[in-house]
Amino acid sequence: MTYSSTPTPLQNAKSPIDRLLALSAADMAAIDVIIIERMQSPVGMIPDLANHLVGAGGKRLRPLLTVASAHLCGAAHEVHHKLAAAVEFIHSATLLHDDVVDESALRRGRKTANLVWGNSPSILVGDFLFARAFNLMVETQSLEALGILSNAASIIAEGEVQQLAALRDIDMTEAVYMDVIGAKTAALFAAAAEVSPIISERPVAERHALRKYGQELGLAFQLVDDALDYGGFESALGKSVGDDFREGKVTLPVIRAFASANSEDKAFWTRVIKEHNQDETDLEKAVSILRRAGALQSTMEEAKRRSDNARKALTIFPDSPWKTALSDIAEFVVERIS
Repeated sequence: MTYSSTPTPLQNAKSPIDRLLALSAADMAAIDVIIIERMQSPVGMIPDLANHLVGAGGKRLRPLLTVASAHLCGAAHEVHHKLAAAVEFIHSATLLHDDVVDESALRRGRKTANLVWGNSPSILVGDFLFARAFNLMVETQSLEALGILSNAASIIAEGEVQQLAALRDIDMTEAVYMDVIGAKTAALFAAAAEVSPIISERPVAERHALRKYGQELGLAFQLVDDALDYGGFESALGKSVGDDFREGKVTLPVIRAFASANSEDKAFWTRVIKEHNQDETDLEKAVSILRRAGALQSTMEEAKRRSDNARKALTIFPDSPWKTALSDIAEFVVERIS
């Protein structure tokens, strides 16, 4: 079995993520060893299914945040590596569960685990990865770090349930939408960045700054993903384009387009989202309406604002290659759509 931090097609040789991977090479190698070891089980389907997702690559942003934050606070040690591995397991577990709920067919450029093995094995292996994450957290012997990551896991689940409850709700408000993405995406980004200063016993100001950085970066990341769903490339998105539309998810571009829509466009959104009555031409029409309404552009502007907030949160730290790398990544996440 292999597990690789090799960048996806999104991450070309000059990307900030690629540069951070180079800076973190020794740390990521140590984290890979932990991940491979903890994915093992005498039940053969567990490592096979887990490796199908975890070993498929990915942006590795969350464990990278833990490592980079550790270096920003002084240095990364074995305890940080265990926390980074725990963060990756939490993220992978949520992806396995999400793909079952969303009936997704593509993840990280390959068939989803639920499509290959079925829904029940995907859910159960997701539970296994959650358990492994908690094993690693306990081994750090930091109740505070355990509290941060376990709370993030709870918030993620709440966000996913909230999103499911709001499925096809064409009247969803921006405030509710931001609550959903703050929970299902940004919470783990924030926790991944915050645990390192806790373990390193750094000042509260640094902990708060890194949590703010992770929170704003996570919001920017999800906003871009939601815009990419209406016109991005699968290689950039890592999943099928149009998935949100086909599932009836209401995201910020749709909320903003619906708010300014004429009666004809409102009827279209009501049919395709609320009534979930779609044909093969509707995605193209939806993209056209979103562009005409400026909804994709305004979503990207909001993502840029969040990215700027993330970069500003780093100002309390002295200049270093790690600070530069984290700042560059915040800028990079909003460039994926170009």
